[in-house]
Amino acid sequence: MSEDGKKSQLDEVQLMLIERLSKNDTNGFKQLLGQLKGGVNFVDDSGMSILAHASFKGNKEAVQLLLDMGADINLNQHGADYTPLHFAALSGNTHVCRQLLDAGINPNSINSVSRTASQMAAFVGNHACVETINNYVMRSSLEYYTQLHGQQTEPHIPPVLLKAFHTFVTEINLHPVRITLNAQSLGLLRILPNLRKALVLMCEKEMQKSHDVNELLAFKFHYLGWIVGELMRCEEQFKAQHKEKAEDGGANKNDFIEVFVKRVLKENKLGQLDYVEFTVRECAREFPFRECTIFRQIAAQLGAKDAPPALVILRNAINGMRGFVDESSYCSSCGQEKPDKKCSKCKAVQYCDRECQRLHWFMHKKSCPRLLAAVLAGAKEQPKAPIDTSELHEELAKLSA
Repeated sequence: MSEDGKKSQLDEVQLMLIERLSKNDTNGFKQLLGQLKGGVNFVDDSGMSILAHASFKGNKEAVQLLLDMGADINLNQHGADYTPLHFAALSGNTHVCRQLLDAGINPNSINSVSRTASQMAAFVGNHACVETINNYVMRSSLEYYTQLHGQQTEPHIPPVLLKAFHTFVTEINLHPVRITLNAQSLGLLRILPNLRKALVLMCEKEMQKSHDVNELLAFKFHYLGWIVGELMRCEEQFKAQHKEKAEDGGANKNDFIEVFVKRVLKENKLGQLDYVEFTVRECAREFPFRECTIFRQIAAQLGAKDAPPALVILRNAINGMRGFVDESSYCSSCGQEKPDKKCSKCKAVQYCDRECQRLHWFMHKKSCPRLLAAVLAGAKEQPKAPIDTSELHEELAKLSA
């Protein structure tokens, strides 16, 4: 054992656990846990807990094991006042951030330099962690909307849909198409009026708190409720236009979703989404708490000369401004970041999956041939690399040998 090890207050198993984490040896860590005596709530000589070590390494499996074994999310005995969430935010692992948030850690805790975990993540450029933390809502706080209150004959959200509702309100992607597809996949389309009412109430409740008011979440709930309201209007219009077809059983009750998605994705001659621009601006204009900072910030940016698209302004306001030029790729249909599929023909646009590609095809089919031609022209113009004469002589020598 090293000289430092001899001075440590930790026993051999505790030291080895920290060492396994530092090397990301998850299997070795799991094996050693069985030999641990006295529980997982211990700190190293700097006051850093084993949970903090696992969070800093972004080791989601180790973090979950420790939480299951009763790790104290608030255990902190070092002078810098970093919580495990601060360390997770620095690691860049959004899954670990979510695990700690689900365990009840306070996202507003500040360290010794008065920075929250979200702010530390932004400082080091871990924007996905910023978005995860800024958009988080405890599931227990949503149970209120699954219960009867006052003269209600039914709750706003059926208890069976609590998990789906939680997933819906914590979604990071604010694109109207992603919100719509989420509502569809989570089974929330059948309760759109109640869903909108719950979101309106959540916005009001957030702004009426006596302390810890979260303007970002309040505006986000307002925006989600606004998009749900747009879905409701589209559904009503669709039903009115296809009344006879619906009575004959020829129209699917969810066909209006495709109508709405096409409305959102229809581009003007400059490739801009007019409907999205108008909708986001109307949503901001109708925000009821006009004296708060986020409203003034968004209103000022929307009114600026050469303002970026309204959806970009909204995303930056809620999810956090990125500190450098955003070079990330996005799904051309739902705006999801870093999609892993491309158009099989032109390879110039990206999608999350086949469904997103199908939904966007009505627009992309007009530009796909042109983009393909541009890609092929670019490939032809690529200059050929100079011939390496030494390599050529070497290959000729091999042939003549």
